[in-house]
Amino acid sequence: MGGLQHYKMALDPAIIRLGNMSSNRYKYFRWTPRTARITFIWVALVPGLVGYAAYKTDGLWDYRAKRRGDLIVER
Repeated sequence: MGGLQHYKMALDPAIIRLGNMSSNRYKYFRWTPRTARITFIWVALVPGLVGYAAYKTDGLWDYRAKRRGDLIVER
């Protein structure tokens, strides 16, 4: 349809600055004790805990061919 283009909006300078900061974050990153601790937690500790839980519960439950009243735990 002809006429005005209603999809255009005024740009908020704060949102533009946030977008620029997010896209250039790697330029201003510094290793501090806090960032090292957070990185260690997400890279080593969380996968380690998930892996340990998976290892300990491997084969413990069997969900195939169960009916109402059957136990999930394999003994």
